[in-house]
Amino acid sequence: MPELPEVEVSRLGLEPAICGRRIADAVFRTPALRHPLPPALATRVLGLRVDALLRRGKYLLFDCESSAGGGWLIIHLGMSGSLRLVAPGTPPARHDHVDIAFGSTVMRLRDPRRFGAVLWHEGPEVGTHPLLQPLGIEPLSAEFDGDWLYAALRRRHGPVKPVLMDSHLIVGIGNIYAAESLFRAGIAPQRAADRISAARCATLAIAIRDTLAEAVAAGGSSVRDYLHSDGGAGCFQLTHAVYDRTGEPCRQCATPIRQLRQGGRSSFYCPHCQH
Repeated sequence: MPELPEVEVSRLGLEPAICGRRIADAVFRTPALRHPLPPALATRVLGLRVDALLRRGKYLLFDCESSAGGGWLIIHLGMSGSLRLVAPGTPPARHDHVDIAFGSTVMRLRDPRRFGAVLWHEGPEVGTHPLLQPLGIEPLSAEFDGDWLYAALRRRHGPVKPVLMDSHLIVGIGNIYAAESLFRAGIAPQRAADRISAARCATLAIAIRDTLAEAVAAGGSSVRDYLHSDGGAGCFQLTHAVYDRTGEPCRQCATPIRQLRQGGRSSFYCPHCQH
């Protein structure tokens, strides 16, 4: 957390405020998050214009005149990070670690657990960055469908839920949206990935796309520290069917929601609706 919908909501909120504008200042209040902050980055980005703001999986990619001698600012929100737009001169709070100023507005990174990242990639080809190169397919892309998913799962023998969360296969599907997508598709999280039929893979691919798209439209899920760029909260958590609802009645059949551990994470499912 944040997962793909929360990162996409952040991108949509930041894009109109910063694209086309130049970076006037950069302030780092910590030497490192998950990775060390590049020592020269605060001066390297000064004066560069943000030409576009893209997303790859859970990474936000700021195109800082990459085709004209600049590069890419890469930001990952980790497990507790958020990017907010604040007025210049707004005093930083305890966990406000990075400010990127654009004149009349400041983009501020808050990361209480410091699992996020702020990185720099020189040149126009951001996809060659070591953290981006091994990433899998985008689940909201045209290429992601039931046929692709069936072929991919045929090569995986483990339980389907951890497989869906493997960013080398599919990017951006974290614990929340894997659980919710499997519920919509009627597939138990412990079912072997290579034992899911082509027809059920088609249903699952649609469930994944619909779940993610609806979560983006709802502003994401604010279940812990996640907030929008304007400080508001998402509301998709109000419609969660199974995630974090252990013992509560299923909204389809009233059977109590169950919980199990998979790969060190909690999985939530309805034993009646999911097989």
